[in-house]
Formats: sequence, structure tokens, C-alpha cells
Amino acid sequence: MKHRALQAAALALFSLAPLVVPDYWVTLLAYVGLYSLVVLGLCLLTGIAGQVSFGQAAFVGLGAYASAWACTALALSPWLGLLAGIAVTALFALILGAVTLRLSGHFLPLCTLAWGISLYYCFGNVGFLGGYTGLSGIPALTLFGHELKATRTYVYLIWGCVLGAVTLVTLLLDSRVGRAVRALTRGSQLLESFGENTMLLKLQTFLFAALLGSLSGWLYVHYQRFLNPTPFSLHMGIEYLFMAVVGGAGYVWGAVLGAASITLLQQVLQSWLPKLLGASGEFETIVFGVLIVFMLQRAPSGLWAWIAPGLSRLRPEPEVPSADALPARSRPQAGEPLLAVVGASRAFGGLMAVNKVSFELRAGEILGLIGPNGAGKTTTFNLITGLLAPSSGKVLFRGRAITGLAPRQVARLGIARTFQHVKLLPQMSVLDNVAIGASQRGEAGFLRCLLHLERGEEHRLRAEAARQIRRVGLAEEMFRPSGSLPLGKQRVVEVARALAADPLLLLLDEPAAGLRYAEKQALAETLRQLRGEGMSVLLVEHDMDFVMGLVDRLVVLDFGTKLAEGLPRDIQTHPLVLEAYLGGVR
Repeated sequence: MKHRALQAAALALFSLAPLVVPDYWVTLLAYVGLYSLVVLGLCLLTGIAGQVSFGQAAFVGLGAYASAWACTALALSPWLGLLAGIAVTALFALILGAVTLRLSGHFLPLCTLAWGISLYYCFGNVGFLGGYTGLSGIPALTLFGHELKATRTYVYLIWGCVLGAVTLVTLLLDSRVGRAVRALTRGSQLLESFGENTMLLKLQTFLFAALLGSLSGWLYVHYQRFLNPTPFSLHMGIEYLFMAVVGGAGYVWGAVLGAASITLLQQVLQSWLPKLLGASGEFETIVFGVLIVFMLQRAPSGLWAWIAPGLSRLRPEPEVPSADALPARSRPQAGEPLLAVVGASRAFGGLMAVNKVSFELRAGEILGLIGPNGAGKTTTFNLITGLLAPSSGKVLFRGRAITGLAPRQVARLGIARTFQHVKLLPQMSVLDNVAIGASQRGEAGFLRCLLHLERGEEHRLRAEAARQIRRVGLAEEMFRPSGSLPLGKQRVVEVARALAADPLLLLLDEPAAGLRYAEKQALAETLRQLRGEGMSVLLVEHDMDFVMGLVDRLVVLDFGTKLAEGLPRDIQTHPLVLEAYLGGVR
């Protein structure tokens, strides 16, 4: 209740501000709103999804120029100009995103720099866009028959768009797709392994951020009623990124705080520095740069990171989600052939990591895959799940060849996994991390999540995640950030996440590493219960006491080659295994 009361009070105060403050401040308020729209898209794209872009100013220009040209050359209304701006921006964003988002590392921001500069010079050199002289005679917006010429009136439209965009982004992030967007920062491997098409997700996020820029451009051009290329230069693109970083690129409201902070700081420096120094010049640029460097050292996560903890304490305690169970997969009959690895090999240059390995796993069975470090166990997991393609051989799942399928396609067939090196989102709660595993069991896409039309499905996904968390004994940790848990419990969270996918085959890569004895026993009991329910498990583990008391059969690898296969008691006495791995344990 306190949180909602604070929100209502802030909104009421803000609504009255344009009516009472001087015109100068109303104009600043309008520009802060215009910038906030662009920076909000950058926070989503760069701060949350991890796709760095220096070219957002170009999308602002596309929206502005498309609307201005449609209104002046074609005599269309500004509202049809908005549709023209959205269409043109969407077309460019899809083309540029399809190329740009395939890059990673420093290549991604360099590519955004390239097309940002290119579009800026197009605006200035294309004749029908007015060149560097610009376009004039752009009509004012009309709303309900009234022209919005006065700044005090127009500012309400601008900030209505800002609040609407903030609401949409907030709703998106509180959804199945939003969790996936937040997980993009950890790379595509995690999401692909749980059924998400990461390239499509990046493109959708890129498109939405571009459309927010286009909306800002449309509002800008009908506010100014004159247009030239200057506001869409590379300099402005970098400034938008500064606003996102200063405000807090990982936070929705950091966009508004960053836009306000940078805009006001620039105005203050431009007003006071000439008076203090007794000379004119661009001294504010020097001081601005020094202040930004200082701020990034003191608050690398942005200014909103200082505010967020206090606001979080005002929110009510989260409730454990409860809803009807999601539909479950039909399970194969016990003993039915489920997985077959047939002569699988994988070479990395001259190193043969897996060499003609063959084994079979049947439904309702726990099969152990053991061997010394570097034996090829994790590589074998990656061949099964599609993260690596075999150099030769094949993998069959329920009699179907899955060799060459993308990891997301393999996941949707009913194979889920954990990772040798834990892949969790440390700032996200345990519940949200586990809900990523259930993601493939939902159908709501980007637009439905954006418009908050997937609430029923979202409740069921989160309830499924809560059930799996209780199943592995972590109910008390449900709402804690996963990064605050010890390594052993983080591995158990990964097991719960894999179970949330309702797999037919569960691949566990060293799940007991870092667990205490009692925790290992609890995990072993959970796996036995799963086996009793008809689930099949392929297990990689170095703790032989844990393995020998749990698995039905064992496959032993050494230097990428299968040494032996059989019952645990037979493997324990196998001479080649004793020599290579077990060290004489009997």
C-alpha cells in the first residue's frame, strides 16, 4: 500500500508541474520526456538484453523524417505520419537487426556506429528530405480538434507516451518473454537449451527499442515543426547511451532518471561555467566528461541503483504463486529405448574430444557417465543437446535422429540439462531462474506479454517453478537472488530449472559438486523419486559414492573413448576402469 500511495503522490505532483513552473522548465520537461523514450529503449536493449547500440538516434531520425515528409509532401495528417514513421523504422530495424545482431563482442557496437553514421548522412544528403537546410512547414498535432501548439499542453502528450512506454516495458519484463530478455546477458546457450529462439528474441527487442525511438522522433518533429539532421548525429547517439548508463541501464526508471540528470546537468554547466570562468567556450563539455568519469567510478550501476533498494522495501512481500498444473508430457513405457548415441565423434582441430562413443539409455533408467577430467563427458552432453554437432556418428531420441537440430529444437522434444559451470541469472530470484526452465511450456509471444494478455499462463508457469523449487528442498530460498546462494545450492536450482521443463530425459552435469553430505542424500532421493515417476536421467558426476548408490548402469569414458559399460558392481572391479579412474576402489 505504501508503494502505491507513493506512486499516486508522485504522479499527482508531476501532473501539476507543467501548470505552475516557468516556461523554461516546461521546455526542459518536454525534452527530458523525448529523450526518456529513446533511453528507455536503450535500457531494454543494452542494459537488460546486453545488445550494445550507439545508433538509436538514427531511429529517432527515421521516425521524424518519415512523418515530416508524409505530412509535407503527401499532405497526410500527423497521425498518419506516425504510422508512416513506424512502418519505415520497423523496416529499417528488421533489416539492420537481422545483420547486426548476429555479431557479438566489440563487433556489435562498431556495426551500430557504422549504420548510425550512414543514416545521419543520408538525412543530410537526400534531396527530397531537405538536405542540411531541413524541412519546414510541418503541421502541429491535433487532438480532438484542438491544435497542440502550446508547450504546456504538448508536454502532457509527451509524458503520457513516456508513462505508457514505461508501463509496457515493465509488463514485458514481468513475463515469460521478459525473463528470457533478461537472460540474454548470460549468452544464448542457456536460453537455447530451454527452447528459446534467441535470435528472434534479440530482433524483437531491437525492433521495440527502435520503435520507441521512432515515437520520440514523431513527437519531436511536430513539437518543433522544423527538421534538420543535427539532432540525429552520432554525437546524440552516444549521449543517449550516456543517459542510460548514468541513470541505470539495467532499470526501467533509470531511463527517465538518466535523461533528466544529463539534460539538467548540461543546462547548469552551460549557464554557470562562463560566469565562473569569465570566458565563453565549450567548457561544459570538459567538465561534463570529468563528472561522468567520476560518477561511473562511484556508481557503475547508475543512479537508480542507489534508489532501488529503498523502493523495494516499500513493496509488499511476494506471495508463493499457486495455479493449476501445466499439461505434462506423456511418458514412454519403462524399458523403452529412449536415447541412443551411435559412434559419436567430435574433434577440435587435432584433438579428438569424443571418439566413436556409443551407448543406449532406456526409459525409467538412471545412467551414469563417468571418467577422469577431460574424458569427454561434457562434450558428449553437448553433442546430445545440440550445442555441438558431431564430426561423425549420430544421436537418436525415441528413434528419431536429432543430429543437426538446434538446441532449442532438441529441448522441445523433451531433453533438459544442467551445466558443468552454473548458468544462473545472479540478480534474479530463484523463482524467476527456475521459471526460465518452464518457458518452453508457454505460448505467449512478445506482443501478448507486452500488452499483459498472458497473465493466466504466467501464473501457471510461476506456480510450476514454485513446485519444482519445493521438490528439491529450496522453498525457503524461493525469493532470494540466486547469486546470494552458495555454489552447491545454485546447482540444485539448476536441477529445479531443468525439472520445470517437464523433460523425458534429464541430463545432469556434476549436480552434486559443492553439496554437503546431507544435501547429496536429499538430491539422490529426489532422483530416485523421479525415476519412480518414469523420468530418465543421464548423470555426469565425480563423487563415486554418490554415483554407485544411485545409478542403474555406468558408461566409463577415458580420453574420449568408451572404456567400459555395465552395472556399478561390475564397473568397480573392471581392471581398465580401476587403472584409469577409480584408483583401486572396490
